Amino acid sequence: MRFGGIVVREVLARGWPLTPENERIVREELRARDGMAAVAMLAIPVLREALESHSNIVIDGLYSWSEYKLLRRELSAELIVVAVVSERSVRYRRLGKRKERPLSEKEAESRDYAEIEKLEKGGPIAIADFVLVNNGKRKKLIKKLDHLIHRLEFAPA
Repeated sequence: MRFGGIVVREVLARGWPLTPENERIVREELRARDGMAAVAMLAIPVLREALESHSNIVIDGLYSWSEYKLLRRELSAELIVVAVVSERSVRYRRLGKRKERPLSEKEAESRDYAEIEKLEKGGPIAIADFVLVNNGKRKKLIKKLDHLIHRLEFAPA
């Protein structure tokens, strides 16, 4: 499940264009209304259903410390957090080149500040069980992910 998809669906449901600014507005409104774990709260029913038929699920976009704590409390499953990080210059260059919703360096920096200051984004990164550095090619990251998955599959329970 992609947590960002919940925000995207809300932007589109409002009939708004899908822009970084509109996504920010929706994220901040959801959290102002329902608290910092708002997106995770909306996802809990879907995650519970997925866990009924799958032993493992992947959540993309866990941003806030409150979301992390809610998932730990509400899901009767082990939660393993993998932080995928890259150097700021690499991230900003990639954000500027992406086809959907590209960001200027100024927009990317503004988003970073907002995510750290308003969305508690540092907590899940700081508590991550594993950190993968993604400064290179996509194939290199996929290889790191494959290695991690293999490691987790054969880890003692």
